[in-house]
Amino acid sequence: MSMKIGRKIGEGANAEVFEWENDVKVVKLAKSNINETDLQREFTNNLTMWSLGLPVPQPYELVELDHRLGIVYERIYGKTLRERFFEHLIQATNTNLTTFDLNDVQLSAHILGKVHNNSLSHNEIPSQQREFLKKQILSIDYLTKDEKKDVLDILNGLPQKNKICHGDANPNNIIIRNEEAVLIDWMNATNGNPEADLAEFIIMIRYAVLPANIPTSAVELFDFIREKIIKEFMEEYTRLTGTTYEEVDPWIIPIAARKLSSDGIVEDEKQILRNEIKRKLRMRK
Repeated sequence: MSMKIGRKIGEGANAEVFEWENDVKVVKLAKSNINETDLQREFTNNLTMWSLGLPVPQPYELVELDHRLGIVYERIYGKTLRERFFEHLIQATNTNLTTFDLNDVQLSAHILGKVHNNSLSHNEIPSQQREFLKKQILSIDYLTKDEKKDVLDILNGLPQKNKICHGDANPNNIIIRNEEAVLIDWMNATNGNPEADLAEFIIMIRYAVLPANIPTSAVELFDFIREKIIKEFMEEYTRLTGTTYEEVDPWIIPIAARKLSSDGIVEDEKQILRNEIKRKLRMRK
């Protein structure tokens, strides 16, 4: 690879991230499950968000290194919300605390409120949320044909909005830098309903399976405060935007179904989501 590239500092389901140009930038190199169209869409979406002055990394250029496509970004120094959750959980249990600092949760509500306050034309964010979600839901193998139809019926019955939505607003894509949240990974940005982003965040808190290396005491604490985190997140978001949990709840089933198509969650988590979707669908009969 080029001499500009440094050590690997991160990895997700779709890409690896390396140091680039003396630590002031990073290069995100796509894995084989991402094509040039996907990467171009991410670059364009991220550039649009940066041009709006939103707290996102500045995108610089598309590159190709050793037959791998990538994007060069401003390097954001900080830790993901997921990493900070784990650190706080372990610290709390090591010091016999039963409380948990929820400031990061409030910062997450703030950044999503900032993003959702914007509307753009279809030319600027061409992807339409409803069509994107339908495609993902139809692609999954975890639900029957009838179950997928029921999920799509729920989705089709929800009101439509035209706001900027991130499309993957989970704790891995929120970086806390100097007490400010920065939102990364804009490949799935769409025009649509902010409630979908909020449902994504809630699902990742409510149903997340923590890694095996997290101490049992920390897992127990997280289980105890999952709903408290969600409550704090929604109360802050409601205070900023007026959108309530009652408006978000109908989106839980469609977004949980969408997540079954994701490479970014483990199989145990997918089974939990699958069972929860089936349970909620039965309750609607």
